[in-house]
Amino acid sequence: MKILYMTFYFEPDLCAGSFRNTPLVAELARQLGDNGSIHVVTTHPNRYQSFRQTAPDREVRGNVLIDRIAVPAHASGLTDQIRSFITYYRAAHRLVKDASYDVVVASSSRLFTAFLGARLARKNGTRLFLDIRDLFRETILEMLSNRSGFGLLMRTGLKPVLWAVEKYTFGYATHINLVSEGFRPYFSRFSQATYSYFTNGIDNEFLPLHPLNQSHDEKSVKTILYAGNIGEGQGLHKIIPQAARALGDTYRFVVIGDGGARQKLDAAIREEGVTTVELRPPVSRSALVDAYEQADYLFVHLNDLDAFKRVLPSKLFEYGATDKPIMAGVAGYAAQFVREHLPNTLLFAPGDVSALVEQLRTTPYRTLARTQFRAQFQRQTIMEAMARQICHSALGSAAFVDRPELDRTIL
Repeated sequence: MKILYMTFYFEPDLCAGSFRNTPLVAELARQLGDNGSIHVVTTHPNRYQSFRQTAPDREVRGNVLIDRIAVPAHASGLTDQIRSFITYYRAAHRLVKDASYDVVVASSSRLFTAFLGARLARKNGTRLFLDIRDLFRETILEMLSNRSGFGLLMRTGLKPVLWAVEKYTFGYATHINLVSEGFRPYFSRFSQATYSYFTNGIDNEFLPLHPLNQSHDEKSVKTILYAGNIGEGQGLHKIIPQAARALGDTYRFVVIGDGGARQKLDAAIREEGVTTVELRPPVSRSALVDAYEQADYLFVHLNDLDAFKRVLPSKLFEYGATDKPIMAGVAGYAAQFVREHLPNTLLFAPGDVSALVEQLRTTPYRTLARTQFRAQFQRQTIMEAMARQICHSALGSAAFVDRPELDRTIL
């Protein structure tokens, strides 16, 4: 079996896409063994301009061939991302034009990589397996609807184009995995595909996390940590500076990461006149583990948009591996997931500074080991099942998730 695997982000890049696709490819390679090969077409590390790592253009790991494409530098803006994708798109076509595959797998958060996978699968008449990590069309159109002038003009032009791209892409897929069950209603129109719901998971780096000897409830100043992308989707500029001003000097925010909205966050901090918010550049995963152990609270937030009521932030899985209280400003399916799986979480509506501050001040500090969550959502367990699903789909077998013996709690 020959698998073409398309992903814009792969090891050693630092982002949720890389953390998901790298172990999945490794598990696929293990399951295939001598009976198959995988051709990964990805990019050189480019997620954060402030944290760059190098990797070879071409790399062979057993039965896995990895081709990395150099794309233009970008600051996560829409125009930058389109320019980078066009480079990736053209180079990917050149790399695979003379090859044949049994299945094309495309992992995509911004629709573009899924579209490329559909183009290549249609061209070669092969099956298409999509791993959809976000609803790009719904998100971008809602963001543009909140703007005036050129933003509204862009929305008018993009709406039919993106719908045509979705029909072309999702309408051809043999199997579609949705990283959040909140996406399920959105995909009901694409009935030709079978579906699975393999979430993100806890990576091995975060499983040994343990509390420090110092008692966190006795600290005079408690640290609230956010680590991850600083984009419009997170909306940190709408919540952290305002909460820092309301909380005063007894709490300190530490934000580790980078992204397209970092300047907005920096500007909001200056506007609020607070000195209790510290911005740090992205760090390695080992350094991130240390930061989690030092923190008192772990913070996650999504912008107040209807599109984000369907998503499930990958950050929740890292945070859930710790015993630290989580502060989650999420709604919709993510809020439901928190209530069901993540005890010791302060849950508040996106952008609701008053609710955040009230809960923080009235909820006694405590740590709690989430033993069941750690056992249920280990990345390796989820990737093993997902790799089997890909192999079943490539062979034209019945959907793996329809088998009653599968424990659907990991889906």
